[in-house]
Amino acid sequence: MEAFIPRVVFIQKAALQYPLGSRLMKEFNARGIEVSLYEKRVPTTPGRTFRDSFLSAKRTMVVLVRARREFQTCKPSAHYQLPLVSGCPGHCEYCYLNTNLGKNPFVKVYVNIDEILEQAEEYVDRRKPEVTVFEGSATSDPVAVESWTGSLQETIRFIATLGSAGFRFATKYGYVQNLLKLEHNGKTEVRFSINSDYVVRQFEAGTPPLENRLKAAREISLAGYPLGFLIGPIIHFPEWRSEYMSLLDLTRAHIPEGVPVSFELITHRFTTRAKTIIEEVYPDTQVPLGQEGRRFKYGQFGYGKYVYEKDLMREMEEFFRTAIGTLFQEGKLLYFV
Repeated sequence: MEAFIPRVVFIQKAALQYPLGSRLMKEFNARGIEVSLYEKRVPTTPGRTFRDSFLSAKRTMVVLVRARREFQTCKPSAHYQLPLVSGCPGHCEYCYLNTNLGKNPFVKVYVNIDEILEQAEEYVDRRKPEVTVFEGSATSDPVAVESWTGSLQETIRFIATLGSAGFRFATKYGYVQNLLKLEHNGKTEVRFSINSDYVVRQFEAGTPPLENRLKAAREISLAGYPLGFLIGPIIHFPEWRSEYMSLLDLTRAHIPEGVPVSFELITHRFTTRAKTIIEEVYPDTQVPLGQEGRRFKYGQFGYGKYVYEKDLMREMEEFFRTAIGTLFQEGKLLYFV
């Protein structure tokens, strides 16, 4: 089953004043899922060790009101993050959210969708006549909880009515049936996070197989949505060339000819904090976290990360540009980092 089924749910009392919060409370109770109410501070998950708490939090949903009005910027994929959901139930061992979310990587669902979308419209109005693009998956995979929230459906319909706005999100999940018949006006781009067979099998526990994602991508393209693929992290291993070529061939086989496709390519990188968390939560991980063959680079948020050496980066970029250019004449490589 692709839809996330939480084992425990924390609901902020204020969230019950919103239709989504009230509905979720009833649905969780009907399903026999354990629900606890809280006032202001989200409870921590129990656990004798950091690992216990982390894994427990991954199975916990928090339903709450988003208090902050400001949106964070979101380079290079969009102008701003659109905060519908935070956290992800998947167990991708390399994930950068291991840096951002720390000990309690809850799956957080915000119930005040109307207020969030009103704030998005304010950003659009400020930047007119330029188009303002919002990213819906900067710190989450919203499709994983869409069957509970309906937040993506509401956002897609809303963005379709705005004159100078665009919306985009990425997912590893194939639960897209509820999105296929929406009036989107071509203003929402759906991207699927894909990777080589080795990376998916080795490092992406708790997520759907690659084939499921590509079938969903085909459905999305046939529904007229702009389509994209996010390949990341691109990991260097002995068979990387043949494995990533197979990935691109399989992707080509699923997507109808003539459909414009965008690609975003992100090579593997890690922070010191992420390395510590990954090795503690996944003690047998094979994620390449050594500093050999890496260089230290500061990112846009001020902290440093270890990335591949420049020669290897150039080699990888040349490979992907050539392969994508050959297979996807209608494709566009947005960036390689």
